[in-house]
Amino acid sequence: MNILAEKRIVLGVTGGIAVYKAVEIVSRLVKAEADVRVLMTEAAQKFVSPLTFGAMSGHQPITDLWQLYEGERIGHVTLAHEADLFIIAPLTAHTMARLAQGMANDPITATALSTRAPLLLAPAMESNMWMHPATQANLKTLIERGAKIVGPESGRLASGASGVGRMVEPAIIVEHARIILGKTRGPLSGLRLTITAGGTREWVDPVRFMGNRASGKMGVALARVARDLGAEVNLVYGAMTVDPPIGVNQIHAERAEDMLREVLRLLPETDVLISAAAIADFRPAITHRQKLKKGGNEEIRLERTPDVLKAVSEKRKEINMPKLVVGFAAETTELIANAQAKMRKKELDMIVVNDVTAPDAGFGVDTNRVTIITRDGAVAPLPLMSKEDVAYNILHRIRGLLGTPSIGWDPGMGSVLS
Repeated sequence: MNILAEKRIVLGVTGGIAVYKAVEIVSRLVKAEADVRVLMTEAAQKFVSPLTFGAMSGHQPITDLWQLYEGERIGHVTLAHEADLFIIAPLTAHTMARLAQGMANDPITATALSTRAPLLLAPAMESNMWMHPATQANLKTLIERGAKIVGPESGRLASGASGVGRMVEPAIIVEHARIILGKTRGPLSGLRLTITAGGTREWVDPVRFMGNRASGKMGVALARVARDLGAEVNLVYGAMTVDPPIGVNQIHAERAEDMLREVLRLLPETDVLISAAAIADFRPAITHRQKLKKGGNEEIRLERTPDVLKAVSEKRKEINMPKLVVGFAAETTELIANAQAKMRKKELDMIVVNDVTAPDAGFGVDTNRVTIITRDGAVAPLPLMSKEDVAYNILHRIRGLLGTPSIGWDPGMGSVLS
């Protein structure tokens, strides 16, 4: 599941106050089990010493164009060939200009010119420098050559002024590293997924709604893991207690009716639909335009909401898409029997069922204990694990139902792949 594990990631650090953030980038990448090698310009060393980056990465940074790598090879040449991803953060206006012009007189620009690895750039500079036509022309050139640009963002700058030019936070840069490596090396590359998440809200009046306890954590985990594995992901989400991940197409759908509309719209371009949202079964027959007051007519008549999976089944027969439909069943009794009945009724290819009364596997927690049931009659109970590991197992089985080889990563990470 960890797309960063054992990947050789080269981080170029150029001069600027944001160099201190680059230390956290290294820390996050190393914690994700990436093999990180750092290149530094002379200016970068005036803000943070090479010793700091060496201690964080476990490898002596390359600070000179002719510095030997591991005692015998030219550093920038070797790293250019071995890199799975090249990140430059922070990227100054000066180095951006030299990259655009194809110069190669320091370790960073020489490596960038030599490597065929994807290039992820995180600019950081004063607002006027960023907005200058020369910088924007250089930016356009680098984008046209395939570089991925993340940021800059607005905020307080080193000068004390506020404006566009702050380097984005390290967590965002690492997320983009995951996205890039997933797209280029992920086992689900090219697969188009639509995932629903969260709970729907059916409004009684401008103040009150009917809803449920869904947090959206399971759907978000599925979207994030699928993204890391290289899939193109549409996330159709209702009310959630977590943020949707970056790098996926985010579509908010508050009511069951909204979710139905968006799911049906996406079906022709969806290979796999995973319905993890807790869609309300009932809604008020009338949504009042003004707040209902106590002492008035407090009776609320209910009606059924649209059945999203039933509509999907009917549309699927018409357009022969998606290839697979996966549902979820949040049960309290007779888990397997109820899930199998739902799978037959909704004509699903797979269903994931869990006991929502369990304190460690119900709504709002970070772990889950599920059973995966497939159309061939297989029933696979999984032990308690993180929702990310549950997501990995679900995607592994989806890949098997599609007739493609196993994802093939080490099951020792906590996933149950058999």
